[in-house]
Amino acid sequence: MKLVSQKLCLAVASAALLFAGCSKKPARPDPGSTVLGQQGGPMNPGLMPSAIPTNPDAPGLSARTDDFDPNGQNRTALAANSIFFDFDQSAIKAGERDKLKAAKEYVDKNPGYRLLLEGHCDWRGTAEYNLALGDRRANSVKKYLQSLGITADKLETLSKGSLDAKPNADAATMDKDRRVDLIVSKAK
Repeated sequence: MKLVSQKLCLAVASAALLFAGCSKKPARPDPGSTVLGQQGGPMNPGLMPSAIPTNPDAPGLSARTDDFDPNGQNRTALAANSIFFDFDQSAIKAGERDKLKAAKEYVDKNPGYRLLLEGHCDWRGTAEYNLALGDRRANSVKKYLQSLGITADKLETLSKGSLDAKPNADAATMDKDRRVDLIVSKAK
């Protein structure tokens, strides 16, 4: 009888410990509500500039201005300038630095614009870890752009972690998921 009582007591204590240790995972914020502050309603197309002066020889630069979404973001202007990272790394590879120099030229030629640096990860790892890694990657790019001469008020970071990553992806897809996207937006 005493052995049954001890086992029952142990089972109840284990269950209590198990339930007490479980905590709800934090909800991820809606990226639309965190990107460069409140944007209001749709943009007035009459207020958009007619042309963005660019250097056509610079890699990945677009002269199109009609690619701004209702939030005032242009994801195509510097789309070819995404910075790619090795697995579980936030250091900028030497081969990626020319893309950031071209992005600096773009910002210099377009003083009315700023950059959102959006950090991404592949599907491996916990959501929390990937959000932190995406943040480290975005801040690494920000620090490098600042070292090139872009002021902090022209740069903002956002980590999307593995939100956009394809689960159970192959190696080539994961290589593309480990990146920082450079998104052009209108200066405040």
